[in-house]
Amino acid sequence: MMSDLQHKNSDPLHGLSLEKILLALVDRYGWEELGRRIDIKCFNIDPSIKSSLTFLRKTPWARSRVEELFVSMSGS
Repeated sequence: MMSDLQHKNSDPLHGLSLEKILLALVDRYGWEELGRRIDIKCFNIDPSIKSSLTFLRKTPWARSRVEELFVSMSGS
């Protein structure tokens, strides 16, 4: 049986802020490719970390897509 601590540590997003996730994605893909992979205005029109974080914090579906892309990137 897995303890709660082990279960939490198996979460690939555990301990990572949305900002760290976004910075890693921008570092790996750049804004242009990130905007192609997840077609949202804050990635395609005058992108910045600040505006993207503001949008992602208010938009659960978009945040979910960003987190999914990060997990798939981390696994490869």
